[in-house]
Amino acid sequence: MKPVITLSPLQHRNQAQIAIGFSYSDDVKAYIKGFSGVEWSSTHKTFYVLDSASNLHALFTYLQSGGYFVDYSAMRFKGKVAKVAIAKVKPPDKASLYRAINKDLQALLKSYVTYLKGKRLSVNTISSYGYFVLRFLHFNSATAMADWTTRHIELFMEGVIAKEHYSVSSHRQCVSALKYLSALCNLSAFDASTFKRPKKSLYLPTVLSKEAIIDILQVTKNLKHRAIIGLLYSGGLRLGELLHLELKDLDMDRSQIHIKQGKGRKDRVVVMSEVIKPLFINYINTYRPTRYFVEGQGGGLYSASSVGQVLKRSCQLAGIQKKVTPHTLRHSYATHMLENGVDLRYIQALLGHAKPETTMIYTHVAQKSIMQIKNPLDVTVEGLMKSVKGDEKVLISGNIKS
Repeated sequence: MKPVITLSPLQHRNQAQIAIGFSYSDDVKAYIKGFSGVEWSSTHKTFYVLDSASNLHALFTYLQSGGYFVDYSAMRFKGKVAKVAIAKVKPPDKASLYRAINKDLQALLKSYVTYLKGKRLSVNTISSYGYFVLRFLHFNSATAMADWTTRHIELFMEGVIAKEHYSVSSHRQCVSALKYLSALCNLSAFDASTFKRPKKSLYLPTVLSKEAIIDILQVTKNLKHRAIIGLLYSGGLRLGELLHLELKDLDMDRSQIHIKQGKGRKDRVVVMSEVIKPLFINYINTYRPTRYFVEGQGGGLYSASSVGQVLKRSCQLAGIQKKVTPHTLRHSYATHMLENGVDLRYIQALLGHAKPETTMIYTHVAQKSIMQIKNPLDVTVEGLMKSVKGDEKVLISGNIKS
């Protein structure tokens, strides 16, 4: 495994510098000297560059592209300039990590992917799990697989997942990925089966008002873009379900949309809006898609990023200040149905949720349900009002006012 390179603040020659620390290696030394502006300090016995936001970002990117892990935690306390530069840093890419591990570990990674395919995990899950395992293999590449223990998992969690501030959901994915790896390796000392996933964070979904949905549709003048936004909201579709929806899955006569192999490999049927049906027909007759409901310029799948850009632009035109994603429309669809009195069991079926607990989150944001709950202070004051005489009012200041 390549050594960790540490970046830390240094005051040298009456200027702020960035010190570059590492365990001595001719290869590392030669690579660092290849960065423009690097100098050697005989006083401090370290390489360094002038401390600036651009240098910090460029140096980090340069070291990362060489396959090195960089500890820049000491630079985080240098204030706003350093934080801006660090915010641009991305985790190591798969290609550089894969090249950095030996052939035995590369073969293990391939076996791991095949193992997950045999478990019939989804493509997205295999991709996510594969990346975490690749990072684990890179992190522990200096240790023979036969010598792995559960402590190597703990060190990886501490040195990568926690240190790089991965989200709780990513942490949970990583634990699941390593559980599969330990099952595949079948080493008694390397057992992840007892590792517990951190509890999920509970975030309330962002929901738009019904009026805001209409505003977004009205400001979206492009017919194709309006059809995309209209389908995401009126069908409560996930982004991936929209992109893979085929024309044959739209039943105009029965006003149904057949979602095939959605999340969890489940089929479901959702109701097509009668209001939006003419828009769909107009769009299909105008754009003439051949297979998918929405297609790219050269045919084939429309890109997820394009949908996000379309929605972002429409929200700006509609004057919406909230951060809105395609999934926000799905949240809004579910919440509005709940406000309209639709039973949670039906909403669960329409959304394709495996568990009712997932659907229950919308009870926290549905205005109709919340607004029907009377505050206990209001109930108390109303009760007192019934006991006073005539037009007297009960005030929380402790007085009764006529």
